Parts: sequence; structure tokens; C-alpha cells
Amino acid sequence: MEILSKIHARRLVEWSKDKPEVYLLSADLTSSCEADLFRDTYPERFLSMGIAEQNMLSFAGGMARQGLVPFIHTFAVFIYRRAYDQIAMSVAYPNLPVKMFGFLPGILTPGGATHQAVEDISVMRSLPNVTILESGDATDVESVIDVAYNTPGPVYVRQLRGEVPRLFDAGEPMKLGVARKLSSGRDFILLTSGICTEEGMRAVPALRDYGIKIAHYHISTLKPFDQPRIIREIAASKYGAITLENHSVIGGLGTIVAEKMAEAACGKPLFRLGLQDTFAHGASRRYLMREYGIDAMALIEKVKEITDKPIKITESDLTETYTPAVHSTAKAEAL
Repeated sequence: MEILSKIHARRLVEWSKDKPEVYLLSADLTSSCEADLFRDTYPERFLSMGIAEQNMLSFAGGMARQGLVPFIHTFAVFIYRRAYDQIAMSVAYPNLPVKMFGFLPGILTPGGATHQAVEDISVMRSLPNVTILESGDATDVESVIDVAYNTPGPVYVRQLRGEVPRLFDAGEPMKLGVARKLSSGRDFILLTSGICTEEGMRAVPALRDYGIKIAHYHISTLKPFDQPRIIREIAASKYGAITLENHSVIGGLGTIVAEKMAEAACGKPLFRLGLQDTFAHGASRRYLMREYGIDAMALIEKVKEITDKPIKITESDLTETYTPAVHSTAKAEAL
């Protein structure tokens, strides 16, 4: 597996060279959110706003009214928890092109509940005019910048940083509203997002060896979500749909799919794997994914429970996954 480091930082600098309207705003987490290379390359287009996220979002709204395109860079929790009113009134209500890059989504940090954005999709998707995107690998990280920039109005991105695997072909970039189909099958329809997509890719081949065929979709556009083909596949499936996400099951991908299934009168079960209405504690990424049931083994255990088949898959039977060090020069998971 190809592992790339600080992809966002390098891609943003190259991408921004002919876009003088793009400014980067940081809230005192410049190197932690891979904004340092942009700062050093384009100091005249970099604004350090300090630990004042509410002011930063209001300021960004003013910049956007003047024809600029502000790129907000901070931890995800500090965007939607700290500055919700400013996003609503200064950005979303006037439908301005402010692009918000939220790092450390979900449980991608040992920082505990204060730093873990486990309900951000739920909060942000309730705001009119806001598009929500999520990166799942290096190809997504590279191309989500284009998608965010070319999408009218405000965009919120759950972005990865540090050392990121390439799961998808570099020649097939993220596209707004387009789900990646990673495998075919009619037993289950699996929808995953973010870091959980790799977990699905580890589990699906192992389950196929037991005769369980799964259609697996990677979802990078969480709002708007218009996937009638997937809903039809769910309706035609044997067991129904499973969602696997690095987020609370309330308001995230599972809720999004449930809403669409209900609207289509899709009479199949939906099984939601994610944080079960709980905050998380601080620990390593792999530990937290296992603890809160959002890894490959949790998916396999759920399929075994639903099908009541004698599935005997262990972690050692799955393809290995690269786990970045909590503390590294790339700051993959630590603060």
C-alpha cells in the first residue's frame, strides 16, 4: 500500500499558485492542520486569526463578500462547536464561498471528547446551503480541494492529514455527488465514509470467502446525498444495508441513508455501525476503532450476527492496515 505524507499541504500550495483570490485562515493550529507550507509560500495570503474561531468565521464571511475565497483550517471541533452561529449567519445564510477544512474528524485523535468531532455531520448538515465532503484516502485528499473550490457556497470538509494511504486510483479523483463502487454483491449493500472505507475494504473480501457477497460504496459527498441507484440496490438486496462511519450513528451517514430509504419506501433493514450515542475517550486510533465498533472486525461480527452463519474470521486473516504513529513529524493523530 502506498502511504503519502502531508499530501494536503503540498497539493494546496501547488493548486493555489494561480488563484490569488484564495486566502488561508488559521486559528493557531497552522502546522497541525498542514497550513504551514502555504504560509511560507504565500505569506501575503495567509492570515493567522489566533484562538478566535468565531471571529475567524465572521471575518471569512466578510472576505467572501468582497470576492475572495477563504479556506478555513483548524480542527473540526473548533469549526462547528465554537463558531456555529457565525457559520449560520455570516456564511451559510448569505450562501458565501467559505471553504471550511476540519481536521481530526471523528475519533482521529487521542485528545478525547474535547477534540473529537463525533457529531459534526449531524450539526453541519442541518444548515441550509452547506455542502459536506469527507476524504477517505490520499486521492480524496488531493482532489477534495478542487471539489470544494468549484462547489458554490459554503463547504465543510472532513479532512485527513499526516500519513494517508492511497486506496483509490490517482487518476480517478473525487467528484461531487458521486459514490465510488468498490465491490459488487446482493447480500448486503455497504456504505462507508472516511477512514472506515479502508476497514470495509479489508472485511469484504474475507466475507466473500464465506459466500457473502457485498456491494461496497465509498461515500465522499454526505450533503447533498442523492443516490437513487444505491437505494434501489438496497431494496433488491437479501439482507439490507450497513453503514460504517467515523461519527455518531445519530445524524451522520447512517441517518442520511435511513432518510433516503424511508422516502423511497425501501422495505429493507438498515444496520448502523458508528459511535452509539456516546462520547469517546482518548486513546490510539486502532484502539478507539475497535472499542467503538467501527473497524473491519466490527463489520464482520455484525454480518455474522445478521446471517447467523459460522464465520470464523480473525484480525490475522485480514489484509494489514498501516497505522501511523500517534506522535510523528507528520502529526498524523496527535494534537
